[in-house]
Amino acid sequence: MPILNDPPKESDWIDPDEVPRPVVTYGFARTYVDGLELDLHRHTKGQIVLVQRGALSCEVEGGLWIVPPRSAVWIPGGALHAVKATGVLECYNAFVDPAVDARLPEVCCVVSVTSLLRELLVRSASLPLLYEEGGANSRLVMVLLDELAAAQVEDLHLPMPTDARLRRIVDLMMASPADRGTMDVWAKQAGLSERTLARLISRETGMSFGRWRQQLGVVLAVKWLAGGASIQQVAADLGYESVPSFVTMFRKALGTSPGRYMAERHSGRF
Repeated sequence: MPILNDPPKESDWIDPDEVPRPVVTYGFARTYVDGLELDLHRHTKGQIVLVQRGALSCEVEGGLWIVPPRSAVWIPGGALHAVKATGVLECYNAFVDPAVDARLPEVCCVVSVTSLLRELLVRSASLPLLYEEGGANSRLVMVLLDELAAAQVEDLHLPMPTDARLRRIVDLMMASPADRGTMDVWAKQAGLSERTLARLISRETGMSFGRWRQQLGVVLAVKWLAGGASIQQVAADLGYESVPSFVTMFRKALGTSPGRYMAERHSGRF
């Protein structure tokens, strides 16, 4: 411990909340998972998860975050969350005591990972759980927290409504993202008027129906591309009539084409 080449058995897992250190780190290195799923849970310490290979989806109260390679998700202490991953996964985790004054985000977010932050997470994952305090190892994790506090937030968040009628629509849309039905069609499936649907989704997500559906497409596209799907397949699975129209949407949302976006994340450099 704490570098793990396979998912730990429950009997082997050491709860980071029980480790008397301000920062506790674990690495899952070259871990092959098939449908890894951690049900809703919470811990006192906040958690940063760097994805080096593969992709994670993390649902936290009020939202869904997609974490592609070379990004990390920050989950504040006490937040109820669930995590899913498929395929090959290599990730590094740090758990941070809320008593540490590190200017960390107060809400869940996905952040860009600089080369320094990555190296700090990888290096700290090889520390013993009970590393010596007051020395070089303590300074290492404090620099890690400084880098995390300065990390740039990425727009890979999908607000999730809590209203049962909206969640019914959301579940249907996530199950059939290629369905390009109008707002009126979706509203009728939930027994709502178009006006009521528009009002509810704006109130609960802060987005219009069209903007929310576009963001759903963005996060699903990033997830599928990170899992190895082709641009053509992703465009088809999202219901786009042509690849160029999908690429235009992706570029407007994230500032670059899907091909360049993934190439940068799978390159050997940051």
